[in-house]
Amino acid sequence: MTKQVHPPCDAVELEIFKHLFAAVAEEMGARLMRSAYSPNIKERRDFSCALFDADGKMLAQAEHIPVHLGSAPASVQAVLEAFTPASMQPNDRFILNDPFAGGTHLPDITVLAPCVLPGEAAPRFFVANRAHHADIGGSTPGSMPISTSIDEEGLRIPPTKLNKDTVNWVCAHSRTPEERRGDLQAQLAALQVGVLRLHELCRRYGAELVSRRGNELTDYTEQIIRKTVSAIPDGAYSFEDLLDDDGHGTTDIAIRCKLTISGDSAVVDFTASDDQVRGPVNAVSAITSSAVNYVFRCLAPADIPSNAGIMRPVTVITRPGSVLDALPPAAVAGGNVETSQRIVDVLLGALAQALPDRIPAASSGTMNNLSIGGIDPRHDAAYAYYETIGGGAGAGPAHDGASGLHTHMTNTRNTPVEALEHAYPIRIEAYSIRQGSGGVGKQRGGDGIIRRFAFSEKAEVTLLADRRRHSPYGLQGGEPGISGADILISSDGTVKPLPAKCTIRVEPGQKLEIATPGGGGWGDAESEPS
Repeated sequence: MTKQVHPPCDAVELEIFKHLFAAVAEEMGARLMRSAYSPNIKERRDFSCALFDADGKMLAQAEHIPVHLGSAPASVQAVLEAFTPASMQPNDRFILNDPFAGGTHLPDITVLAPCVLPGEAAPRFFVANRAHHADIGGSTPGSMPISTSIDEEGLRIPPTKLNKDTVNWVCAHSRTPEERRGDLQAQLAALQVGVLRLHELCRRYGAELVSRRGNELTDYTEQIIRKTVSAIPDGAYSFEDLLDDDGHGTTDIAIRCKLTISGDSAVVDFTASDDQVRGPVNAVSAITSSAVNYVFRCLAPADIPSNAGIMRPVTVITRPGSVLDALPPAAVAGGNVETSQRIVDVLLGALAQALPDRIPAASSGTMNNLSIGGIDPRHDAAYAYYETIGGGAGAGPAHDGASGLHTHMTNTRNTPVEALEHAYPIRIEAYSIRQGSGGVGKQRGGDGIIRRFAFSEKAEVTLLADRRRHSPYGLQGGEPGISGADILISSDGTVKPLPAKCTIRVEPGQKLEIATPGGGGWGDAESEPS
């Protein structure tokens, strides 16, 4: 039988397939969100979905969480290394969360399915999704402890074939097993819809054509990124910024970047960053690459397809054993959420030297992670709650920064007050913009958020945040944003400042108030015409 030859893809057809692939990933996300049990996935939408080709290269992703999607290819590659694709059956499903084998931090569980077409012996595509589970065991509820080893952070899952026993094993390690079971079932339902839609595309257009268009879209993205990099002046640009601390006594942890632009290629070198530390702010290399992916995606036109082509012109260099390429058994719970934000700040700081009229000031630079666990007397059952809290966006050359939203490596929503109070024995007493926290400048940085939690029952609370000592920087003469602050308010009104990385036990009547950082200002305010 003669193999069908397809004509080259024109711009219109390329645009059609870009939307077709993205629509599959978006529908997966809709299925996951609507099927999930936990507010963290159902309300905050802390999940991501993507499609991959037979070699594990990303073909498309939904507009979900940047830190998930830039690192998801490492999870797919880990599965392909652990299991021979030719041995995979259509109904096989795989699971992992090990940061040192394709994951990011333990609460982020990735599931993957092969798409094996009728008459073919190996998968032609893969679909995957990653969701942050509110509790996966570990030393504190929420599985985001101020740890000193990954062994304290929860259940560590290497690339594993997923079946009923595997699900039971995962659920048995959680303080909230039925919620875990429901969220895992939602993830599997999302895989099912992804596989189904890819089968439909291949029946409609032919498998060879669908594969070819995927490759062409990846090449197209690479061309756009190369053009984007070519517009940056050649040269070497360096910048550094600091994480406040690791929660265990190490302070001022330096993230250092040297960006070298040569023609249409970029090298991002982080080898001068500090060594890995005792506390949980270490990042694995997949997170570092994910943050770089995000920044170059931001530099490109908004409608660029998000796929493996983004990183082809970009080389990321890390040093094993450093805070940006941690080795086991390093504690890594906060690397995914806090250190990823600082990597973005540092790379944007370097780019601001090359593109001073394009790059915004630093945004809040922290996800303000909060985990709460205890016993809900309404159900006489354990609960574990996790959320991140937004802040101020950095101002840009032509606009003020937005206030009160998630920025950069997080793209989640907030947990609605009604949903939180319905699900847990917690009341939100205040939720407002932190007026005046954005940096002053010709363009003003966005303001942060004030969120106050009132507890009616005993609970264990873990706060994992940053930008409490080192403020988000301003650019081109703009002032930095105001740093964050955290306090515990007792029933008698006594106020106790809290460190940004701590675990505390709260009593009924106590309140926790989190004030998040504002974004940096841009431009000298005094230079503005009167």
